Amino acid sequence: MRVHIATDHAGLELSAHLITALSAKGYEMVDHGPTEYDAEDDYPSFCINAASAVVADQAAGVDALGIVLGGSGNGEQIAANKVVGVRAALAWNLSTATLAREHNDANVVAVGGRQHSVEEATEIIEAFLAEPFSNAERHERRIGKIATYETTGEVAG
Repeated sequence: MRVHIATDHAGLELSAHLITALSAKGYEMVDHGPTEYDAEDDYPSFCINAASAVVADQAAGVDALGIVLGGSGNGEQIAANKVVGVRAALAWNLSTATLAREHNDANVVAVGGRQHSVEEATEIIEAFLAEPFSNAERHERRIGKIATYETTGEVAG
């Protein structure tokens, strides 16, 4: 699986750790930056680029997911969710990570690097990456309604 990753300055150390740890587990890691610490960096471009790459890969039939990191993960999730086709979920424990995939078919996970130890954040992200979408009809229907709004601006139901 290809995994696109992006961060802001607050998640830079966690990002470096994840690139090494997940590569060792066989994931193809694609780093969208930043490449060096800058407390004044602007994370939206990094996160939007990573999210866009996930959507492009998935459209091309590539098995791909994304990770966006920050201090809280909130801004990074918001930025990623501006990309059409992205369903980015803020995960703060194993349950929210697995449910994001199982019920929402989330294709990007956001994690706050200042909210967790490196070990805990790694477990959350690994759980997200490993969990498949359930393909349950009710979840597909709900995701379809979100996609319809995203592309047409119309609210169904």
